[in-house]
Amino acid sequence: MSTARRGPGRRPGAVDTRGEILTAARRVFAEKGFDKATVRGIAKEAGVDPALVHHYFDTKEGIFAAAMRLPVTPEVMVPTLLDGPREEIGERLVRMLLRVTAAPETREPMVALLRSAMTNEQAQAMFREFITNALLYQVADRLEVPYLRIEAAFAQMFGMIMARYVLKLEPMASADPEELVELLGPTIQRYFTG
Repeated sequence: MSTARRGPGRRPGAVDTRGEILTAARRVFAEKGFDKATVRGIAKEAGVDPALVHHYFDTKEGIFAAAMRLPVTPEVMVPTLLDGPREEIGERLVRMLLRVTAAPETREPMVALLRSAMTNEQAQAMFREFITNALLYQVADRLEVPYLRIEAAFAQMFGMIMARYVLKLEPMASADPEELVELLGPTIQRYFTG
């Protein structure tokens, strides 16, 4: 009887390979941070072939979003934000963020990551690397906007999320989303158009 060792790849039986990849990804992201983590390293940690990781997740950003249970990925968010007139980006950004955070099942993972980033240096580094490199700088480069401007827009939106869902400041916490779009959209737009 052969006792040859199996190579990495799809495992026999009813194993939750996707779940194991996500568990491995959380460990790798926690240990190395977003920038230094690789698909190959995540595959090695999970004991699978890198092609199998790509079978479940298109990009490292997608793995991170799934591992951290983020409600949106840069692959969806960036094109949605950029699809349309440049003079409406501020409004689209505010509306998109309010839509994503409206339901508890999409808001809670995002707020949990924000809270973790406020108190844990590792979580802070991962969040910072992911937000800047996978999201903010992608938008800034495509729009040819200085990084400082895109970070300032993010700071405004971060403040709105914290005030609305963490501090639960009234009347911000119960304000109608369209009222917030009308209020914040022009301010955010200024960062994109000067």
